[in-house]
Amino acid sequence: MDYTKTSGPRMGKNKPRHAEHNAKGTRKNPFGKAPTKAELLERMKAATQKDKDDA
Repeated sequence: MDYTKTSGPRMGKNKPRHAEHNAKGTRKNPFGKAPTKAELLERMKAATQKDKDDA
């Protein structure tokens, strides 16, 4: 007997089990919100300074 046809279709097998915490379009990460280049550089400089201070 062919048991593959006995149950209903299995839907949604390759969807994620959870929502990402930083998904685009959410309250925490809305669409169109991108940091400016100056903000990005300041954040990178702060990170390198922190690494130098820790070492």
